[in-house]
Amino acid sequence: MPPSGRSRVYDGPPSDHTALTGASSSHERTNAANRLKMPVFRPAVRTDVSSATLVLGIALFGVIAAMIGVDLAADARAGTATTHLLTEGSVMVGALVGAATLWRLVSDAGRQVAQLSVDLEAARREAERFRGEAREALRGLSEAIDRQFTRWGLTTAEREIGLLLLKGLTHKEIAVARSTSETTIRQQALAVYRKSGLRGRTELSAFFLENLLLPVVERGQED
Repeated sequence: MPPSGRSRVYDGPPSDHTALTGASSSHERTNAANRLKMPVFRPAVRTDVSSATLVLGIALFGVIAAMIGVDLAADARAGTATTHLLTEGSVMVGALVGAATLWRLVSDAGRQVAQLSVDLEAARREAERFRGEAREALRGLSEAIDRQFTRWGLTTAEREIGLLLLKGLTHKEIAVARSTSETTIRQQALAVYRKSGLRGRTELSAFFLENLLLPVVERGQED
């Protein structure tokens, strides 16, 4: 909860984001590993080897059935024994059944690939929509943090320290990122807490996260 007498981080008129941008420039190296990387969906490449094998099997079964059919017709005209004709006929029927079975498998595989393509495209659109909403939310949060830092009267260095503290960096990590001593960072962090009226990193984070944790309906009523 923010200290009594202080305004919420989300009130007040919008302002330019120049201070926050300037404060963020020197610590880009340290937070690269902490950035959330959204998955990028790419169109699927149609390289289904099993489908090609099935098509080849259909062709082979078809050729076998055709050859047996021709031979069966010739044997029938030549008066070949009925047993032999039945045997060849059974083989031809088996070849036709095999071709039909493989054709069904190919058709099912094609439908599955088409459905997967549809699902992938839907997931890609959803991911793009989420990234857009997340960018808007983060932009609004950054502007709100910048406005609150202005109300507290933080210097440029103290603004950057406050941002790095909110990102979860330790004093030692901040000192390395800013090429300064850990003692200096501790003093600047204490200045942030003193000017904000907060007692430490936990209260600093809670101050800015309070509205983010409110239910959507309640948050909308406050806006």
